[in-house]
Amino acid sequence: MDKITPKQKDVLILTLLIIALVAVNYGWIDDALSNFLNTSEQVHVDRIIDGDTIESNSTSIRLLGINSPERGEYFYEEAGEFLEQEILNQTVYLKYGKERYDKYQRVLAYVFLENININLRLVENGYANYYFPSGKDQYYNQFIEAWENCIDKNINLCKASQHICAQCISINKNNIINNCNFQCNISNWKIKAEGRKTFVFSDEILLGGEEVSFELELTDTGDTIFLRDDAGCLVAWESY
Repeated sequence: MDKITPKQKDVLILTLLIIALVAVNYGWIDDALSNFLNTSEQVHVDRIIDGDTIESNSTSIRLLGINSPERGEYFYEEAGEFLEQEILNQTVYLKYGKERYDKYQRVLAYVFLENININLRLVENGYANYYFPSGKDQYYNQFIEAWENCIDKNINLCKASQHICAQCISINKNNIINNCNFQCNISNWKIKAEGRKTFVFSDEILLGGEEVSFELELTDTGDTIFLRDDAGCLVAWESY
């Protein structure tokens, strides 16, 4: 039997390395494809439950990254109507996040229609605020930017309060401070976190320079509180 020459040996080693590399790459592609298929799917939107929840094939889907007004709050109806116009009876693409289900066993997902992030559109148009109870993800900065753009447009949930005290009332963690040189009636003003947690001031008048505390448990992963006047318009907001 002929001996393998050094040159043949090098060719054999190189061939084996190429085969190994291809095998590794195909394995990586396989894994990536598997992950993609496990974290996304297409569904038909059968019903709009409210501004941040839809239904497909009798399954409730809670939109990630946002929280829209609850029943009885300002823009509750409008948020649902906006979502209905955007995606009702449409086939959409769901992109899942860190957690697949919430405590109510609703599916958690970002909803895309033709590459448009519908969750983001709700924030941009002032029908929801951003909401990340499980911590920041890859879309977090986009939602912050969308909220700030909404503030600039001064529409819907982002509409600025015209109350005489709106320009001099501020938030400092669990306190509302009257920086005006006159008293401010903040009765029925509401503090709300990103989710459902709220605190309503009843029969509260602040003298100039005075402050008042409120009780509102914030999310450990970070939270934003929004202060609204008795007409539902935005006075101030602060992230922690």
